[in-house]
Amino acid sequence: MAESIFMDPSLHLRPAAPDDAEVLCELINIAGEGLPLYVWEHMAEEGESAWAFGRRRARREEGDFSYRNATIAEIEGETAACMIGYPIADRPEDIDTGTMPAIFVPLKELENLAAGSWYTDILSVYPQYRGRGLGTGLLEVAAARAGELGRKRLSLVITDANTRARRLYERCGYVERARREMVKEDWENPSRDWVLLVK
Repeated sequence: MAESIFMDPSLHLRPAAPDDAEVLCELINIAGEGLPLYVWEHMAEEGESAWAFGRRRARREEGDFSYRNATIAEIEGETAACMIGYPIADRPEDIDTGTMPAIFVPLKELENLAAGSWYTDILSVYPQYRGRGLGTGLLEVAAARAGELGRKRLSLVITDANTRARRLYERCGYVERARREMVKEDWENPSRDWVLLVK
């Protein structure tokens, strides 16, 4: 399936640029099931909207959620999907529960279990472009990036209620490694657990 997608002349893959901040925010919020917007609302400066805060973070030169870690998929010149991924440190990082917001702690615990892997943080497709193999194709991009860096394992985290995404990942060879109970605060989501999938 991935080969036929890449042979599609209407498809173009490219590195993201700072000007892609708006679509990156939209796509990360879709993939994150509203959690990014919830977090941005609490992190934005006084007088700054949640979306403006998200765009500012996407334009950063450093950090996990940076345009530098993103690949954009375009169809006929329109942004259709994106993938944000990067290598996780070889050793688990200490989790300071005194400073890290509780909502992030279970996610960080799962990332630590995937130390040394290539981590797909975001894989997101606009609804109107789903069913065209873009998710599978971007997972192939992730695998290629991992190989270039000598990373033998791939990893990602999803919510337990996101069965559509899980079917995609399992078709591509990912299996469940661990799960952690969510800390939701006021974020509304039907899931109970974060699930780490590895390949």
